[in-house]
Amino acid sequence: MTRGFYIGRFQPFHNGHLSMVERIAEDVDELVLGIGSAGDSHTAYNPFTAGERIMMITKALVEYELVTYAVPIEDLERNSVWVSHVQSMSPAFDVAYSNNPLVIQLFREAGVEVRQSPMFNRDVLEGSEVRERMVDGGEWEPLVPDAIVEVVAEIDGVERMRMVCETDTNGDG
Repeated sequence: MTRGFYIGRFQPFHNGHLSMVERIAEDVDELVLGIGSAGDSHTAYNPFTAGERIMMITKALVEYELVTYAVPIEDLERNSVWVSHVQSMSPAFDVAYSNNPLVIQLFREAGVEVRQSPMFNRDVLEGSEVRERMVDGGEWEPLVPDAIVEVVAEIDGVERMRMVCETDTNGDG
C-alpha cells in the first residue's frame, strides 16, 4: 500500500486541487491532505477555518474511491523543523506531492520522496481568483466542485469574504 501526502491551504478547495487529487489517485492507495495554515481564518487570505476546509474536502471527495484523511497543519516559523511537524500531525506517508519550491526543498532535505504534477488551468484555478470573484460578485462557482458551493452557502462564506475584505475607513483618508 502506498500513502501520499498533499498539502495546501485550500482556501477554498477548487477544481485545480481536485485535478491534482485525481492525478495523485493514479499513484497511491490512500491520500493525506494537509490543511495548511490551519490556525488562520477570517482574513482575506485565509477566510475559512480548518474545520470548514475539512468539511469542503470531505464532501468534495466523497464520491471517489480513494481513502483520504484531512489533517490540519498549523504554521511554524521554523522551516528547518516543518517536515517533522507535518509528520507528527499526519498518518505515515510514503511520498509527498507539491509544486511549491520551498515545500519540495524541505521534504527532499528530510529524505522524503517528492513528486510534482502539472497544474491544471493555473491562470484561473487558484484560490486568490476564487476569493476575488466572491468579493466582487463574480462567477466563482464554476471554479470549484459543487460540494464546495454548498459548504460556502451553508457557512455564508461569500458574506464573510466581503466583510473581512472591507476597511473601516470612509474613503477620505
